[in-house]
Amino acid sequence: MTAEIISVGTELLLGNILNTNAQYLSRELADLGITVQRESTIGDNHDRLADFVNEAKSRCDLLVFTGGLGPTADDLTKETVAACFGDELVFDASEWEKITGYFARTGRETTPNNRKQAMVPAKGHKIINNHGTAPGAWFEQDGRCAVLMPGVPHEMKAMWTESVRPLLMERQNCTLHSVTLRVLGGESDIEYRVRDLLENPNPTAAIYCKTGECEIRITARARSDEDGEKMCRAYAKKFYDTLGDAVYDEDVAGLEETVVDTLKEKGLTISTAESCTGGLIAQRLTSVSGSSEVFGYGFVTYWEQAKTKLVGVDPAVIGKYNVVSAPVAAQMALGAAQAAGADIGISVTGVAGPDRDDAGHDVGTVYVALSTRNETAAQLLHLSGDRSAIRAAAADEMLRMLLDYLN
Repeated sequence: MTAEIISVGTELLLGNILNTNAQYLSRELADLGITVQRESTIGDNHDRLADFVNEAKSRCDLLVFTGGLGPTADDLTKETVAACFGDELVFDASEWEKITGYFARTGRETTPNNRKQAMVPAKGHKIINNHGTAPGAWFEQDGRCAVLMPGVPHEMKAMWTESVRPLLMERQNCTLHSVTLRVLGGESDIEYRVRDLLENPNPTAAIYCKTGECEIRITARARSDEDGEKMCRAYAKKFYDTLGDAVYDEDVAGLEETVVDTLKEKGLTISTAESCTGGLIAQRLTSVSGSSEVFGYGFVTYWEQAKTKLVGVDPAVIGKYNVVSAPVAAQMALGAAQAAGADIGISVTGVAGPDRDDAGHDVGTVYVALSTRNETAAQLLHLSGDRSAIRAAAADEMLRMLLDYLN
């Protein structure tokens, strides 16, 4: 099955709203084995939207719409798509009751234009919205389908999970099983090494990359979940054979989850001392459920005085080497572990930009360090990008260093 994702809303074209819906749906459709051929954004204009719908439904099996289901005059998606699919809209008393009830509970009164949201397909069917006032819609004509969902992200995601995804899985007439590999490394290198494995029809494999790592999602269509799992495992082995130790885990949200799980398995605790990352590493660790078993507290030591007072960095070492140095990073890591009574201390100090520091260190000069009960080691990094990118990359590199030690 092929699909196109169409986001409707002039506010998207103006850049007033970040379109996270298309990203979410692209991944979800890929997980179902549905090939997304295009992603498009259309403004709130009936003629342009109608022209686009007629063109799109001639070239793919499924059109997935978000947005334009509200009560205002510029919310045109439902009536426009209905006409393109040879359908019409009829008033649904149960939906109207739901809308009026919602307004009553929130102490407001409905206006005549709110009735627009209670209009549903005559030939197709409505899709229940359990989290808002705008029901979705399903249209079908000559084997082509269109599904309409709200533009509000949390409403769209709930409708997808509760109604649309199960409907599409039923139409696929198979069971889907997925495995996600987390891989350390740059996008171009990883993609080049596995490019031949990304062309398989079943199981399919898709690569998604961010700074410093990628995830590879393998999805098998099979008669049973057991068969799907076997197919995924067999195909995952090909990636392991190609990428080796660069694959650090499966089916986790990110590096921090693997680090926390590994610390738990080994019965170890950790503390952090951060300067240029400003608590980013601690935030990532504590975003993992159950991290309190391994992380008690950390330190953000931006000033020199904070480094001395909170984690015991020797002022003489700062005076001799500067705060952006391996000796200071090492003392920060050791001091964090000792102050928190943790088995491991990690630290980051550096220049995130946008300008050099007073000592003349280039932007992107960062030191990370790790201290255990037996040794302390520091490492120099040369990172690139803007301030946010450097901070994120420094956190990634520190977590990598920690995982290398734990393994």
